[in-house]
Amino acid sequence: MLMKKLPEWYYDELIQVGTDYESEDEVLNYDRKMGSIRNIAGEAETMCKLIDIQPENEILEIGCGTGEFSIELSKYCKKVTALDISQKMLDFAEKKAKFRQRENIKFINAGFLTFDSGETKYDAVVTQLVLHHLPDFWKLIALKNINSMLKEGGKFFLKDVVFSSEIQDFDEYFSQLFQNMPTEADDKVVEAMKLHIKEEYSTFDWTMKGLIEQAGFKIEEYVHKKGFMATYLCIKQ
Repeated sequence: MLMKKLPEWYYDELIQVGTDYESEDEVLNYDRKMGSIRNIAGEAETMCKLIDIQPENEILEIGCGTGEFSIELSKYCKKVTALDISQKMLDFAEKKAKFRQRENIKFINAGFLTFDSGETKYDAVVTQLVLHHLPDFWKLIALKNINSMLKEGGKFFLKDVVFSSEIQDFDEYFSQLFQNMPTEADDKVVEAMKLHIKEEYSTFDWTMKGLIEQAGFKIEEYVHKKGFMATYLCIKQ
C-alpha cells in the first residue's frame, strides 16, 4: 500500500482547511472534546451491527483523527487500516492504540485521493466528518476511489455534514442553530462550526445522493438529523 503519485492538476488534500491539526495542542484538545461530546464506543458498536462486520473482515477508515473510532472498530474485525492526512493526529493515534494493546490497526498518512490500497480489497470502508473537506468534483473522485477498494458487495458507511434542501432560510437556520447549541458544546465548538460553514465544502443532500450513486453505490439506509447531519449505508453495486 503506497501513496499515489498524482498529476499536478489534482486537488491537494494534504493542505488542511478549517482547524489546523498540525498543532499538538489542537490535537489534544480535539481528542478531549470528542471524548466528552460523543459516545464513540456506542457509535462503533451500532455501526458494526448495521454493516454486519464479521471477525474475519478487513476495514478501511478514512480520516481516523486521533484513532478512537479505529480502536473501537479493531475489536470487531481482523484488521483496520486507518488513514489521516495529519501526521500529528496519526502519531497521537498510534500511541493510544499501543497503550491499549490494539495491534491489528495500521496507520497511514494519506487520504481519499492519495491512498493506494494496491491489490487489497476491503469488506467495508467507513468515513465520518471528513468528506466535506473536498469540493464536490473531488468528492466524486474520492467516492469512486472508495468503490474501487471494496470487495464486490462491500459496504460503505458515510457520516458527514450535509445540508437539507428543505431549509428555506439559511440565515435564520444558522442563527437558531448557534443559539440552541447543547450545554456541553463550548465556545471552541461553536467557533469550529462557524469556520466549517465559512471555509469548508459541505454540500446539499440531493447533491450527495447523486454523487454516491454516480460513484457506483446503492444507498441502503439514509438518516438525516437536525438539518445538517447525514448518515448513509451504501453497498457496492
